[in-house]
Amino acid sequence: MLPPALPLFPLPNVVLFPNVLLPLHIFEPRYRAMVADALDGDRMIGMTLLKPGYEGDYEGRPPVYPIGCAGVITHSQALADGRYEIVLRGIEKFRIASEDASRPYRIGVVEALPEFLPPDGVEPLRQLRLRLEAMLAVATERAGAEPRFPPAVPDEDLVNGIAQYLDLDPVEHQALLECNGVVARCGALIDLLMMRTAAPPSGDRGVH
Repeated sequence: MLPPALPLFPLPNVVLFPNVLLPLHIFEPRYRAMVADALDGDRMIGMTLLKPGYEGDYEGRPPVYPIGCAGVITHSQALADGRYEIVLRGIEKFRIASEDASRPYRIGVVEALPEFLPPDGVEPLRQLRLRLEAMLAVATERAGAEPRFPPAVPDEDLVNGIAQYLDLDPVEHQALLECNGVVARCGALIDLLMMRTAAPPSGDRGVH
């Protein structure tokens, strides 16, 4: 269960998904303070994606997408110079309702957005997972690598892991996070891969 307020860690190119691990190197003073406070408390941090155009106000509070994912710090190492190496495990999506400016880092007043897989969604997700694995296997083999999809990984975790680590634009990762549940997310992943497969190779756009 999420607390009503979460420290926010906005980044320009990272989106966290439920039950997926994310290693992070923390070096900015405000976020070192954030991690120290989290370690003294419930160990939770809310990951959010910065909106395009953040560069001019990065040191301030540039706009972020309102939907993020909370994570709990499962591992942490404090370095001699004050930096941290941490690992977050995604817990639950949230929506930012407002922000609290009482700390050097950002704090979001949040509403939890839990994702539940209903019983009638189990089989559709299983079938979509098989399609997703087949498409990824083809793409992996074309790249000269051997596809590996551990069968023991639950369907939801596999879909969320691929959504987090597949080579996509940050806004595409964000759109996947905002999908209404893991079944819709898996379908969206398949659609993205189909579009990529259908796109002409780079440099061949039919223009002469």
